[in-house]
Amino acid sequence: GELRALAGRLALLEDREAIRELIATYGPLADCGDSAALARLWTEDGEYAVVGFAAARGHAEIAALIEGDYHRALMADGCAHVLGPVAVQVSEDTAVARGHSVVFRHGPDGFAAHRVAANRWELVRTAQGWRARRRTNALLDGAAAARVLLAAS
Repeated sequence: GELRALAGRLALLEDREAIRELIATYGPLADCGDSAALARLWTEDGEYAVVGFAAARGHAEIAALIEGDYHRALMADGCAHVLGPVAVQVSEDTAVARGHSVVFRHGPDGFAAHRVAANRWELVRTAQGWRARRRTNALLDGAAAARVLLAAS
């Protein structure tokens, strides 16, 4: 009865914390260029979709985003990928997390927000813990695509 309810509440908190930790890990990995560790935040067949661009599918394609010229130039200038906080909904072995990301880029006048986006993470519990099945990212530039990502499911 009461002990089972408490165990269920604790398990839900642990799931939410693990998901928040996974998402919080993304920025530091992107900023130090650790493409392999970053890609492992996803399932083997996971997808990172940026609205307006082709989706990256699987670890190799996701890692290539960090290894590419655009991202390497961003790192050379100085950048910070800041994610969260996120609202997390867990449903047994799947979850959805919604929140914002801001990429700051260093330039002649100091740091400026380079990209401000809405994010929707679809996650799945695996033998290795929670992993992203799909992350969808859209610029918060007034387009409806970004608002849809932030809406409660």
